[in-house]
Amino acid sequence: MVPVSTAEIKRVSALAQVIWPASFKDILSPGQIEYMMEMMYSEKSLKQQAGKKGHEFWILEINGSPSGYLALEHHRDASARSKVHKIYLTHDSQGTGAGRFMMDFASAEAKKNGSQTLYLNVNRYNKAVKFYEHYGFKILKVEDIDIGNGYLMEDYVMEKQL
Repeated sequence: MVPVSTAEIKRVSALAQVIWPASFKDILSPGQIEYMMEMMYSEKSLKQQAGKKGHEFWILEINGSPSGYLALEHHRDASARSKVHKIYLTHDSQGTGAGRFMMDFASAEAKKNGSQTLYLNVNRYNKAVKFYEHYGFKILKVEDIDIGNGYLMEDYVMEKQL
């Protein structure tokens, strides 16, 4: 995993342009994908996440090629919890063990930062729910988040004890 500085954040944005729309094309409308890409993955938004919000970003490289990205936030809400804000892989990296590697990395980083719990939000209709359950996450609650422009994020909040 390669750490990404705020100055290099465009690498995450470029990778997200490839991965994110493909990941959600069967779940979200094209309009919502476009809206969320600007809201969450524009260079400006990612810099704010890395700066003011304290998200840490990493890129997974496989054979020298960027194949995924991860964003973590430690001690969210002044608790002993870390949140996985983003964890995505290119389509050809899925099913190779890369996802487990990234989750193991996220867990290790969370522990290193004193967290006892790792949690995340995931779209209720995303096939990744099964991956998270297999990895040991439990569904805590259902959450609908109004993100504006008439769009909702329809999520599960999932958690795993470390």
